[in-house]
Amino acid sequence: MLALRHEGERVSFTIRVTPRSSANAVGGERDGALLVRVTAPPVEGKANDAVVALLAKALGVPRGAVRVERGGAARTKRVSVPREAEAALRRLTK
Repeated sequence: MLALRHEGERVSFTIRVTPRSSANAVGGERDGALLVRVTAPPVEGKANDAVVALLAKALGVPRGAVRVERGGAARTKRVSVPREAEAALRRLTK
C-alpha cells in the first residue's frame, strides 16, 4: 500500500524511479513507494524533469504543482502534490 503523508494542503509520498526505461510509465507499488519509469537519463536533472512531467500528466495537475521534496539525485525520492490529486494518486497504485 502506498504510504501517503498529509502535510497541510499537500500530500507527500515516496517514488522509486527507473531512468532509461524503454517507456514512460507510472503505476504499481513496491515497499510503500510508487513506481515511476522514465526514458530520460539521470544526468543534469533530465530524469527529474521527466518524472515531474509524467506525474503531473498522470494526476491531472500542472507541472508546477508536483514538487520533488527530497532525493533529487537518488532513485528513491519524496514527492508532494496538492491534496486534490490524492484520489488520482490512489488509482495509480491499483
